[in-house]
Amino acid sequence: MPQAATPSALAFSALRPRLFSIAYRMLGVRADAEDVVQDAWLRWDGSDQAALQSPEAWLVTIVTRLALDRLRVAKAERESYAGWWLPEPLVEMDERTPETQAEMAGELGVAFMWVLERLSPDERAAFLLRQVFDYDYGEVAALLGKSEAACRQMVHRAQERVQQDKKRYGVNNEAHRSLLGKFLDAAHTGQAAAIQALLAANVELVSDGGGKVPSFPRIIHGMGAVTRLFCRTLDKYPGQVEYRTAMLNGEPGFLRYIGGKLESAQAILVVDGLIAGIYAVRNPDKLTGVPQTI
Repeated sequence: MPQAATPSALAFSALRPRLFSIAYRMLGVRADAEDVVQDAWLRWDGSDQAALQSPEAWLVTIVTRLALDRLRVAKAERESYAGWWLPEPLVEMDERTPETQAEMAGELGVAFMWVLERLSPDERAAFLLRQVFDYDYGEVAALLGKSEAACRQMVHRAQERVQQDKKRYGVNNEAHRSLLGKFLDAAHTGQAAAIQALLAANVELVSDGGGKVPSFPRIIHGMGAVTRLFCRTLDKYPGQVEYRTAMLNGEPGFLRYIGGKLESAQAILVVDGLIAGIYAVRNPDKLTGVPQTI
């Protein structure tokens, strides 16, 4: 978007956080979301803005439809993705940055995005618009070009699927951060008993290497298996494993460095005061915006 502070640019800039938030939640890739927002800007800049009753509704419609088109293509591509596909994390070393402000807060966690991957593109759009962005069913129907009854059915189906896996609603960041700090202290020193004590019995670990770096071909389940993985890494690289906390998608997470080089960005899911999920993004294509050395 041009830097000139024209009324058109200012109006778009005010809505940009919401537009990016919709596009990212739909696509799970920062660059794709930014491309969608840029395409929306080009259409906005060339539109008859004076004739628009609601600039926000017009722009949200454009972004939703552009993101839907991209997601349909991405869904097909992800079927041939090497291993498990996790969203590109939004990594911030300072939680006061714009992407962790109110517009980006809430249903943005990597664990939640992982669950959204199980929905069809239309279900994902309908669910997000209704349940996350609080649009009424009439607005959702108009945005998606479907009947209100069809949108209600899609949201209901999506809600059922999400509820099967979604275990956490807004864990306090301080509690999240405190648990993470204890876990990283234990992981850094290889205290197996201390690590295991912080994990839920049915904890899962999902690793995304994208075929670019080694990753686990299956989801790792259970506190014992996950504990052994962290201890094994420390044994394999003695004195070379370092952890650095960071905000991942608005929640406390961590970066792992081996030999001073970035190895992964890992988000955690907290349920009932224990770590119930660890989501390790190792695909270097998804870590380009993260500090590569410690």
